[in-house]
Amino acid sequence: MKEQQYILKEPKTFHLKDIFECGQCFRWNEQEDGSYTGIWKENVVNVKKEGKDYVFSGICKHENLEEEIYTYFDLNRDYERIKEELSKKDKYMKTSITYGKGIRILNQDLWETIISFIISANNNIPRIKGIIERLSKAYGKEIEWKGKIYYTFPTPEELKDVTVKEYRDLGLGFRDIRLYETTQMILEGKVNLKELEENPNTMEVREKLLTLSGVGPKVADCILLFSDLKRLEVFPIDVWVRRVMNDLYIQNKDETKVNKKQIEKIAREKFGDLAGLAQQYLFYWRREA
Repeated sequence: MKEQQYILKEPKTFHLKDIFECGQCFRWNEQEDGSYTGIWKENVVNVKKEGKDYVFSGICKHENLEEEIYTYFDLNRDYERIKEELSKKDKYMKTSITYGKGIRILNQDLWETIISFIISANNNIPRIKGIIERLSKAYGKEIEWKGKIYYTFPTPEELKDVTVKEYRDLGLGFRDIRLYETTQMILEGKVNLKELEENPNTMEVREKLLTLSGVGPKVADCILLFSDLKRLEVFPIDVWVRRVMNDLYIQNKDETKVNKKQIEKIAREKFGDLAGLAQQYLFYWRREA
């Protein structure tokens, strides 16, 4: 693999903090100069804003870094049109989009997204990042760039002999058995990742994801939205989303009595096939602002 560079000229809907700090990914880290360095697949890339442009540089397994970037950052999708359409829904949506106007939903590797969001259950982002980094360092492949060693996310095959105790030693806590069982299910062919990617029926894919150990409804929806499955109609619900949906649309004095079906019904009726993006704008706005 050789070092490559690509300059993205004056992109619309593209802001590093909005993309990397909105809760969808865990392997991008801000550098002292405000740039971000991340690992996806077998790529190690730094992206830095220079004027109105963004400069990507790093090690890329693919011969064409530009092609990898366009796929991963979903650059062929018209987010300007999406934001315009969602902004018409109501003043809250317009405000949240103004706040997170640079968000793009990444096309992340399905396997990595499954494991990452199993790890995310009842966890905070710094700890999630730490666990994923230790897992990658222990079982992934090394990539050296500019004198520093980075690690790819381990494949199911690279994890096939890892024991529950070894996962526990990495700090996974109660998630150790879930990671072990899900890895074995993939290796045994009980869930075929390629078939999930090729199946256009979102509900069928969701039901299959729910058979994996450690994958509940919220984790399944995060996988559907944030992986290269890219089902924009799903609406992951966590404590922040429940809170903002109740505050804005339901207004129940007891937030704990607001159920997911109630939220999903509003999201479906109000945002339709763009519910996932609406969720991301609302989540990011409420959590950060």
